[in-house]
Amino acid sequence: MKQHKLGNREVSAIGIGCMNVSWIWSDGAALDPERRLNSAIPAIHAGLDAGITLLDTADIYAPTWDDIGHNEVFVAEALRTWSGTEEQKKNVVIATKGGITRSDGEIWGRNASLDYLLTAAEASAFRLGVEQIDLWQHHRLDPAIDFETQFENAMVLKERGLTKQIGVSNYDAKQLLKAIEIGGTPDQGGLVSVQNEFSPRYRHDLDVLEICQEYGIAFLPWSPLGGVRTKAEISDSNAFEEIAAKYSASSYAIALAWEMKTSSSVLPIPGATRATSILDCVAATEIDLSDADFAFLNQNLPEQAVVSAELNQKPEYRTLSD
Repeated sequence: MKQHKLGNREVSAIGIGCMNVSWIWSDGAALDPERRLNSAIPAIHAGLDAGITLLDTADIYAPTWDDIGHNEVFVAEALRTWSGTEEQKKNVVIATKGGITRSDGEIWGRNASLDYLLTAAEASAFRLGVEQIDLWQHHRLDPAIDFETQFENAMVLKERGLTKQIGVSNYDAKQLLKAIEIGGTPDQGGLVSVQNEFSPRYRHDLDVLEICQEYGIAFLPWSPLGGVRTKAEISDSNAFEEIAAKYSASSYAIALAWEMKTSSSVLPIPGATRATSILDCVAATEIDLSDADFAFLNQNLPEQAVVSAELNQKPEYRTLSD
């Protein structure tokens, strides 16, 4: 499979977003013991067998507030029980995230204090069964703490050896540039990834893509298929289905191929939960859209989804006197 630079690592050009198997809202396949064994874990194994070497998770991916870390435990189990060699397993990067809180009564919040991030990262490492996390990503910004302080807190996790590499999630262009200023580029041992929403239906962060491409930062789009449940929902027209027929591929694979052609920084992490769906996504790495087909898709993109109001909860920056 084609490879993609992720900081100082080489990983597959596509990863697996593992959230849905632990998500009660998506009828998570890992919540029932029988389905976990016969469906969810074999799906991850199929992806690994196909050459995928990036698995994405987060501490809050869990069915309920009191089962935090459910998905991290699942991902660790899937990798541990895979039939690959020990060397192959070492080549798999597990990326996790922290900074969002869930408490009694499903009260959601954010906490980017140093004490909280350190505790969260230590707990993630324990659940993943590792001494050092491959890639830890700051999940969402805490509006109660100034931006510089919370990003510096995230960088402390790397300084203290809890994670090998640092990434961020749901950062806008201004925040990303500030993070690069504080922590450096991948070549400087700084920020290696950004995980924001991006799909044919959600194209609000093209400026973030440009920054990632300029500085060699991997852009890991979450919900790269736009959260659609049918192929027809990818676009308001039949453009993606029309191009899919031309390449003997699915419209899902064409959507992912479109994203990868939009910017060389893009490393999609589709949330497929079945082996057939994962292999369908893998096929996208072998599709080289012609310039004409790429232009045709761009001319027929669907109406954009609305930006989540939650992303408007932004922290202040330090004053000059600080």
